[in-house]
Amino acid sequence: MKKLKWGIIGSGVITHALVKGLAESETGELHAVSSRTQESSDQWGEKYNLPKTKCYPSYAAMLADEEINAVYVALMNDRHCELTVQAAKAGKHILCEKPLAMNHAEALLMLEACRANKVFLMEAFMWRCHPGSAEWLKLIRDGVIGDVRLIEAQFGYNMNGKPTGTRMINKLGGGGIMDVGCYTVSAARAIAGNAQGQDFAEPIDMQGYGHVGETGVDEWAAATMRFPGNILANLSCGLQVSQHNQIRIYGSKGNMIVPSPWFADGKAIISVGNETREIAHNSPKSLYTHEVDMLGCCVREGRLEAHSPGMTWADSLGQQLALDRWRKAVGVVFEGETLDKRPNAHPVQGSSNAESENS
Repeated sequence: MKKLKWGIIGSGVITHALVKGLAESETGELHAVSSRTQESSDQWGEKYNLPKTKCYPSYAAMLADEEINAVYVALMNDRHCELTVQAAKAGKHILCEKPLAMNHAEALLMLEACRANKVFLMEAFMWRCHPGSAEWLKLIRDGVIGDVRLIEAQFGYNMNGKPTGTRMINKLGGGGIMDVGCYTVSAARAIAGNAQGQDFAEPIDMQGYGHVGETGVDEWAAATMRFPGNILANLSCGLQVSQHNQIRIYGSKGNMIVPSPWFADGKAIISVGNETREIAHNSPKSLYTHEVDMLGCCVREGRLEAHSPGMTWADSLGQQLALDRWRKAVGVVFEGETLDKRPNAHPVQGSSNAESENS
């Protein structure tokens, strides 16, 4: 089959990582870019030898390009819903940066637009697409460390008190919970689910804490989750504090450490009794290539959503609801938002994984 032709919505730093992934992809290729101005679009396109006719001065102009099959929404969080809905109506398959939306209500709108227009949508947690992540999650499911009891997940970096930058802006959906805390939530839910033979699990209880700075976003935060099966999780994140950025999982027989989960290299260290061993899944593909090819392979199969542990639609809805609960506990409300998104509610369980574009 021919490779899917990709259009890039945005010209920020993360887009360059995705395009490098496209260069190694078996299913997709770079076709076009769009930005807020012709100048920025042209500058981006020059790096990758794109024809000027494929460097668009607006997102709408690029979405009108009938040759494009898939788009990457790489804007700040406040634009994810709007551009995903527009892309769906234009018939494009979509990879949308994490977190999927500003809140659970927006995520529902996005999924309904994709369902109505029969297009694929996946939240861009690239670590979930790496085969090494699938491998150590399967070991959890197989009971290698026994019954999972405690999960610790961290992701933080230090801006050294700098109050500027897009991630520090409230109206853009900034803050540590949305930027990096979302990774820890995605890990806890996946681990707790796999520990019980499921793709993900939803917390029964969740408590959140954090420091909200002068710009109205959380600068560092922590959360506790209680899952079915008496599984507990401790999560922490931050924009103004560096952390080890690891996952540690403690079970009834032993423990597992994933040293670099978020930029997945497939490595995990397992200790049971007096024996410690390391597993490593050395993939020839880059992390972002796995993400691109997840979309490409699923589209070829006629699917509207990812294979687990990639983010399915039900997984993304639960993920967004958990982020809402964490933010509400910390006191972060985005400009123009009323954060009363049923914090104790649970998304519909199950996912139409086999749903076809022809259904």
